[in-house]
Amino acid sequence: MKRKMIIGERLMYIDSSTPLNCVFTVKLKGDLSAERLGNALAKIQQKHPLLRTSIKEDEKGIPFFVSGNAISEIPVRVVERYGDEDWKVHSKMEWVKLFDQKHQPLARVVWLKGKGVSELLLICPHCVCDGTTMVALMSELLLLLDHPEKELMAYPPFNSIDELISQTYSGNLKKIVKARLFSVFARLFFLLKSTKNDFPPGNSYLLQWKLDAEKTAGLVAASKASGATVHTVLCAVFLEAFQYVKGEKAHGKVICPVDIRKFVPEIKDDMMFAFAPIAELSVGKDKNVSYLKKAVKLKEELHTKIAAINAQELLLMGEYFHSSVDSMIKHLRSTNGSHDVTLSNMGKMCIAEQYDSFEVETIYSPTVAFPWRNPTTLIVSTFKGEMDFAFCSNSAFLDSQEACAIKDKALELLWKN
Repeated sequence: MKRKMIIGERLMYIDSSTPLNCVFTVKLKGDLSAERLGNALAKIQQKHPLLRTSIKEDEKGIPFFVSGNAISEIPVRVVERYGDEDWKVHSKMEWVKLFDQKHQPLARVVWLKGKGVSELLLICPHCVCDGTTMVALMSELLLLLDHPEKELMAYPPFNSIDELISQTYSGNLKKIVKARLFSVFARLFFLLKSTKNDFPPGNSYLLQWKLDAEKTAGLVAASKASGATVHTVLCAVFLEAFQYVKGEKAHGKVICPVDIRKFVPEIKDDMMFAFAPIAELSVGKDKNVSYLKKAVKLKEELHTKIAAINAQELLLMGEYFHSSVDSMIKHLRSTNGSHDVTLSNMGKMCIAEQYDSFEVETIYSPTVAFPWRNPTTLIVSTFKGEMDFAFCSNSAFLDSQEACAIKDKALELLWKN
């Protein structure tokens, strides 16, 4: 396979010298086997075509996924485990490590090895994975650790965007003309848009916390009773918390990634993919309107925007934006944006709790350190009835003390009602 990255992958790749990695961590009780871990990773690598590729740029600097027999096995870094916070230290280390070694696959694992307890950190560059991908890979890893005799069904790679959109759509002249016009407008916009300094020199950080099962159940019940959803309640609460802490500097807007698999049946839940459409939601700054009422309005707005997503058109149009990608990345790295936070609620993790040879004690939401000027991201997931939060940002954009204040205010608002 030699496939040029689609536009969503290209934006997450950035360039050969800038790391952008997703780190997904599970905590296990029981003794693991190095042999079984190696066997599991080998089978996972054989299933997923992207794990048998490396990224190579052509003479124009355009990145391609290129497969070859020389791709090495998925590496495992084994580290002695000292405590429950070790995974955070190693997650931050893995954020900034490039996948730049010759013949290195686009995944690696860190095993924090303790007596009867371990954390496994799965790391992939964001250009090959979204949250659904990370959950699928971890599910396969745990299954094969427990039952090494199991086999996984491999699937073929797609070699161009045409395989993901209908022939009638890809050949629609009207759509192609529209895509070309939009790409021209995009180039003009980014050329005329003034920019500030490049990537801020601050430090990326992570705030992580959990709601116990009782509080999680209470949040779910309150969300349903109000006519909202858990996702829109979280959006409303954190936007209100941003407004409380940031004042007039708050935007009252949240970006919500949407799983493209809802719209493109060719991309299955257990396949690796990286592109996610987004829905931007906004709330008013009227302090007399409760966050629950705002959450109901956000639910309606989100449903409307999701219904309006035309994934095939997005995929097709994206192919005409490659000439603007460098300007788009520069824009992301140099402007504050018009939103407060990107919020991804992954919902209940589809990962078993109990296995024959070990137990999954807990799962931590995936973490990522975006190299944008506004990298503020909140990732939420639920496992064993407990909601886990990963709040990632950069000190040059949002001071960690402000982030802690936003977290505290959001939790205060949740328990006030």
